[in-house]
Amino acid sequence: MKPKRKYELLTEVELEFMNILWALDEGTVRDVLDQLPSERSLAYTSAATILRILEQKEFVTSRNRGKSHVYKPTLAKDVYQMRSLKDLSVKLFDDAPASLVARLVDDNELSEEALGQIRALVDRRLKNDTG
Repeated sequence: MKPKRKYELLTEVELEFMNILWALDEGTVRDVLDQLPSERSLAYTSAATILRILEQKEFVTSRNRGKSHVYKPTLAKDVYQMRSLKDLSVKLFDDAPASLVARLVDDNELSEEALGQIRALVDRRLKNDTG
């Protein structure tokens, strides 16, 4: 038997489902469908398939509740965010996190408030690392 392959990153639709499950903490296929935007008409069977794929990829586990499967994330959202940013930094910014941050802060649409929040986060990190 072939060993299961662990997947590092999610597709766009998988991430959409994971964001819903992270917000709900756990949910059935119906729960996930109920959280999708109304203009997103996705068949129950398609949603069930996506959740089964997430389970195969080990991003969720499931348990039976009556006739339904209840899906629960196995990975915290912040852990996935870190994994995704690391991947982005490596693939798009030559593994130079400063380049990633520089691109972010050079964005003219970034508000003064957002820049101040970024500065406060960097200052706090520097203070914790040196003090």
